[in-house]
Formats: sequence, structure tokens, C-alpha cells
Amino acid sequence: MTSWRDGASLAGRRIAVIGGCGGIGRAVVAALLADGADVAVADLPASLNRHPPERVSMAIPLDATDAEQVDGAFTRLTRRWDGLDGLINLCGFTADTAPLDGIGEADWDTVIAGNLKAAYLVARAARPGLRRGRCPALVNMASGLGAKPAPGYGAYGAAKAGVIAMTRTLALEWAPEIRVNAVAPGAVDTAFLRGGTGRSDEDRPANLDIAAYAKTIPLGRIAGADDVVGPTLFLLSEAAGYVTGQTLHVNGGVFMN
Repeated sequence: MTSWRDGASLAGRRIAVIGGCGGIGRAVVAALLADGADVAVADLPASLNRHPPERVSMAIPLDATDAEQVDGAFTRLTRRWDGLDGLINLCGFTADTAPLDGIGEADWDTVIAGNLKAAYLVARAARPGLRRGRCPALVNMASGLGAKPAPGYGAYGAAKAGVIAMTRTLALEWAPEIRVNAVAPGAVDTAFLRGGTGRSDEDRPANLDIAAYAKTIPLGRIAGADDVVGPTLFLLSEAAGYVTGQTLHVNGGVFMN
């Protein structure tokens, strides 16, 4: 007799993690490897140099805002694997906080490209490999700011709202072959709050008062990277085989949908 726990295993699955060198990415990759998955990581060259992934099948330098680089990365993946069983898209970063009417056009374009355009390019390039995979699934990393805006994060919130909308569209367009879902964390105490892996020195103070923010959370603390891993791998696994087009909010109760 089998149970849902059998479907939750990702052993032997071929999984690509885009943005796998960031704080959440490293935690996700470690969990996948511990479960016996075959993992490929793609990330910015600076991120790969700072946090070189170990025990993965491939480590691919990638700027996911560049269509040629994205297509080339997935060409390399399909040369190694004849199909892709899962994809986790963790692309994203935010600029310094500023009122929406105070964001420069260049900063707006950069944040939209780094979050929404990158997610689109990755999904488009991944589809052929996913169609050849076993029970394939795509998990996009969105944000609670895409559903519950906060002052100063206008470009990032708009981009992640776009990722949520795109996730729903892909779930409809790719059904029934490929499931597509999103995870939307609240603030997570990683280098993201300090400018991002590969885009900063990771040592500067967080752009958020973590202690004050924790007091607003019903569960009483800010999230760590490991808090995002379980929900992400659940949506990737066959245990979520009847789940598509959904956004799973992971925020300790600060936003309830």
C-alpha cells in the first residue's frame, strides 16, 4: 500500500534550480540532493563563484534576463538529460526601497526584468524539456508583496504580481501535461534582504528592521530559508499531483489568503 509520502519523494527526478546559489536556493538544492534527486543549478557567475554548488550534475552561469543565455542553458540541460522532471525558478531581486513615483525608469526596468521577464524566459525555454519529463512540474518563486503591497516595493511587488498571474496562465495553457504553481514567501532572512546573492557583498545591514517585522508575524519570527523548502518541494512532487495554478503563501500568518 502506498501513501502520499511515497509521492512526495523526488529521488531520481531530474530537477533544474534557477537561482540555486541564493539563500533559499542553497537550502532547496541541499534538500533535493538529500532526497536523491539529480540536480542542475544555474545562477549568475558571481553567485556561482561565491557559493559553488557541490554534488550537482551541472552548474551553469546564467543571467536569466538574457534570452540567448537562457536558451543556451536549457540546450545544455537537454544535452545531458532527455527530459526535465521539475524546474524551480528562484530568479528575483529588489532595488533599494523608494516610493513608486520616485523609482527611476532604469531601476524599474531592471527590477521588472530580473523578476518577471526572467520568469517568462525561463518558462518558455524549459517547456520542451518538461514535456519530455516524468510527471513534470514548474514552481515559480513569487512573493507576498505580489498580493499584499507595501510602500517602497512598488516595482518588485508589481513584478511578483505578474509572476503570480503568469503562473496561473501557464497552468491553464500547459495542462494537463505540466503542473505550474508558485510559492510566495514573506520576508526571509537571507542575503536577499541585503541586496541579493551575486549583486551585493551580502554583509551590509538588512533593508528591513527584522526585529520589528517579527513582532507583526503571528508565529512570532521571521522566516529562514528552510521554511520555504518544504512548500516548494511539495508543489514539485507527485504528492501535489492534483494541484496546479495555485500560489502557496509562506509567511507565518502575516498575510492570509
